[in-house]
Amino acid sequence: MLQESKTIHLRRAVAASFFFATVSLSCLVLLGDVDSHRFLSSFHSSYSLSGFTRIFPSVYNDPVATSNEYPLEKILNDAAMKDRTVILTTLNEAWATPNSVIDLFLESFRIGDRTSTFLNHLVIIALDQKAFARCQVIHTHCFSLVSEEADFHEEAYFMTPRYLMMMWKRIDFLRTVLEMGYNFVFTDADIMWFRDPFPQFDLHADFQIACDHFTGGFDDVQNRPNGGFNYVKSNNRSIEFYKFWYSSRETYPGYHDQDVLNFIKVHPFITDIGLKMRFLDTTNFGGLCEPSRDLNQVCTMHANCCLGMDSKLHDLRIMLQDWKHYLSLPPSLKRLSVVSWRVPQKCSIESLLHPNSTEKSVEE
Repeated sequence: MLQESKTIHLRRAVAASFFFATVSLSCLVLLGDVDSHRFLSSFHSSYSLSGFTRIFPSVYNDPVATSNEYPLEKILNDAAMKDRTVILTTLNEAWATPNSVIDLFLESFRIGDRTSTFLNHLVIIALDQKAFARCQVIHTHCFSLVSEEADFHEEAYFMTPRYLMMMWKRIDFLRTVLEMGYNFVFTDADIMWFRDPFPQFDLHADFQIACDHFTGGFDDVQNRPNGGFNYVKSNNRSIEFYKFWYSSRETYPGYHDQDVLNFIKVHPFITDIGLKMRFLDTTNFGGLCEPSRDLNQVCTMHANCCLGMDSKLHDLRIMLQDWKHYLSLPPSLKRLSVVSWRVPQKCSIESLLHPNSTEKSVEE
């Protein structure tokens, strides 16, 4: 009888233990499910930008992957040279697609004469979400300047309202960079970098700019500047100049930044603030408007004076081929300057001769 009573108590204890174990396990499962949801939510919000865009390029279309992970100050500081100089370019979707302008631009740094290290100092300023997502895949320093006011993702045809807004947004942004205390080399992405340009810059100039046409005088205001390439030092003079340049868009409505620069380069205000402006020789900083014929001296080549994306891409590829051929020559043939550019081919230099042409054009 005593044995039977012990058996009954034992069964009851086992049953109670099993009940409490079942209840406890259910609670753990529910809590685990909640924690898993929290973890996944946290994971998605923390890593949707940088991790997945690099590993899975398919998130190129994910709008979540287009916000800046770091402020502009940190991005510029990480990219800056010892003297606080950065290299800047802008990018929209039309130029960001694979095998398009941005890929040729980056390739030129890699195959140039001691230019590959400049990629460490290059910041790509994306003007739309897809350009920013592509930048995250192909480059280290990217900053999103996505505008709610305008959509810059498509090819910006020359002198259209979207083109003008994009150009002026760029000028205003560059003024911000100067105010943050950074010098910069601004370069369009359709400019190929073949040599270190810094030895060609004047140490005492505040603002130096490439030309569509160079007259032969570095300080001759009759030079035709091209806003696609310039080297600017951060100081009070350059900051005031960029403010004046940007505000002058209201004085000359319907003109782009390059035309307005041509108007204001002789304005008394430039003299009043003491800005030293210098124009860069096309021998070193050439373009399709006025090619640099001597490959022994060329630093950059610009696909300016070019109508249409297909033409621009064609001539840029020819340009890279010509440079590679030049590099393959023995030193004796290089010195003889036996090789020159085979461009322009599809690009047209008529865009300068006939600036009012109705044919659609990408930015100069």
